[in-house]
Amino acid sequence: MTIKERSISFLWQHILLLLSLYLMTLGVVLCIKSALGSSVISSLPLSFSMAGESGLMPALSVGGYTIAMNFVLVGLQILVLRKRFNPIQLFQLIVGFLFGWLIDINFHLTAWLDCSGMASQISAQFAGCVIMALGIAFEVKCGSVTMPGEGITVAFGQVTKIPFAKMKIIIDTSLVVMAIISSFVFFGSWKWNIIGPGTLFAMFFVGYMIKLITPHLGWFDRLLAYRPGFRRYVFGLARYLYGKKA
Repeated sequence: MTIKERSISFLWQHILLLLSLYLMTLGVVLCIKSALGSSVISSLPLSFSMAGESGLMPALSVGGYTIAMNFVLVGLQILVLRKRFNPIQLFQLIVGFLFGWLIDINFHLTAWLDCSGMASQISAQFAGCVIMALGIAFEVKCGSVTMPGEGITVAFGQVTKIPFAKMKIIIDTSLVVMAIISSFVFFGSWKWNIIGPGTLFAMFFVGYMIKLITPHLGWFDRLLAYRPGFRRYVFGLARYLYGKKA
């Protein structure tokens, strides 16, 4: 592959990554706007953002607190892995920033959406989970720099030798527990729009949808037009941290 081909392929891959991040964040925003419970990844930032509106914390948007949380997750990876942390994984900071920024963009673009009735709330939650699953499936197919939430799962899994799937459950559960605790600390009560039935639904339904969607994404692979060995240039998913071949 020539330098020109690598450059074009790299650029195209990351344009598609940006599309996948947009879909993921649109799904996150729809789940939040449903008021039935946010997605796991946004539960803690939502709690802190609501506290900011009450003057209990710095007044940052959900996207702003998401960026801060992603930066903390990358910092934890460095602390846990130490010398084993690959500096190229610092690109997670860029992905984490884009993820938070796109959340705020999507809040702005969906400002017109009013989920005041149960039917509209359920519809928004369902649509959010489906769109989020599609975005995640695309993001995994892109094979680029991993998300901080996945990176911290890999880091702890590498240290503890706990399989990725089980460690992912532990990390997600920890985020939910921290969101619940913060809800009581900030507001003195459980906030169902932060952690609610929609959160539990998202935890299981999104994974189920990803399994349904992924086998039908052969066209996306062709769109990416991977070349042999190209993924070694971007060091994307968890398999690289475990030293497995692409």
